[in-house]
Amino acid sequence: MKAKVCVIGAGCSGLTAVKNLVQAGVKEVVCFEKNAQIGGNWVFTAGESHSSVCETTHIISSKKMSEYLDFPMPEDYPDYPSHKQVLEYFRSYARHFDLEKYIRFNTEVKAVEKTVGERWIVRLANGEEHDFDYLFVANGHHSVPRHPELPGEFTGAYLHSHSYKTNEPFRGQRVLIIGAGNSGCDCAVEISRVAEHVAVSMRRPYYIIPKFFMGKPTDTFNGPLSPLPRFLREPLQQFSLWLQVGSYEDYGLEKPDYPATRCHPILNSELLYRIRHGKVHPRKGVRAVNGKEVPFEDGRQESFDVIIAATGYQIVFPFFDPSFINFEDSERVELYLRMLHPDHPTLFFIGLVQPQGCIWPLSDLQSKYAANVVAGRAKIPANVRSLAKKEADEISRNFIASKRHSLEVHYLPFFRKIKRHIPENAPEWQARQEAIAR
Repeated sequence: MKAKVCVIGAGCSGLTAVKNLVQAGVKEVVCFEKNAQIGGNWVFTAGESHSSVCETTHIISSKKMSEYLDFPMPEDYPDYPSHKQVLEYFRSYARHFDLEKYIRFNTEVKAVEKTVGERWIVRLANGEEHDFDYLFVANGHHSVPRHPELPGEFTGAYLHSHSYKTNEPFRGQRVLIIGAGNSGCDCAVEISRVAEHVAVSMRRPYYIIPKFFMGKPTDTFNGPLSPLPRFLREPLQQFSLWLQVGSYEDYGLEKPDYPATRCHPILNSELLYRIRHGKVHPRKGVRAVNGKEVPFEDGRQESFDVIIAATGYQIVFPFFDPSFINFEDSERVELYLRMLHPDHPTLFFIGLVQPQGCIWPLSDLQSKYAANVVAGRAKIPANVRSLAKKEADEISRNFIASKRHSLEVHYLPFFRKIKRHIPENAPEWQARQEAIAR
């Protein structure tokens, strides 16, 4: 293939984008990575730098539900590998498919501009300028923190979970975590091992789901249930969760008034344990701050030394002019398959999705489809605009309205949806069987 393709980012999505482009027969592929190595936010750094995992991070989807489609994780990996093991898995993937020769490290993309003929001008921080026929955006969506609105002035220490690395700085402190997503709950558990007092503020009730059910990873049960109609599937899921947890009220938590599938799942086996042992204390939403005093919406007031905002990340592309593409200011992201923009047929977003499961296999499938579009074997639907709108409508119906759900999908239905677009003659990597036998 003579097409020139640019991939931005060599994290989990950028790596599989490069691999699938090469697999599809595209010869001119360049991946720009601003850091010195692959792995994106799975490269742990003790100090604050890029957006990275913390010291004790393990994945929240099980390894069999997280691996790339033709590159299994090692058999000796645990059900939920650590960040070190995940990074080594990515490195093995890059070595096996010889991907690093396509990557330019320590090379930041400063600006991207669309030009005539649906082509792209890419300007680098070092002053270089390059033109491409296709652009694959795989820079991730966990890099620019989103902060909560806190009326008043807090005189203690304040940070976003983006900056959290280890629990040691919080020894003997009174710590409030705002936000009960997966990062917030992980912070609460780890900090509660050393802090004097840890509270978690939740604006609404959440489902806290243990990582294991009947001795197996919880997410492995989704497959057998997925073919069932919703009116059967949801009650079965609710019943199985009740068997695992019992009543959320027994933990001092509000009972959710919506099905578990309408909100991004919180997978954490330790949080409920720490709550029942008096180490983590659930709290209502924060009403305001006043010095170190924090009044909550139920009238309770407590003093804290530290506030950690675990309130998610903005959807940003620092290399695009905001007038060109800006998804942050809306709760709707009208992209078909979370990757195809109706106005830009040579632009593909890879990994810009928040599944109830793992991103990496979906990024793999997205990349395979996009690579075969570049190679001429697959087509973008003529009605992509109406399909993108319909998909955004489905997300609005299926999930609680919030910015955190603008990219949300149900894993298995979305997996099958992408797969239907991959042509039968899409080439496989010739060493695929070797990878599976590894």
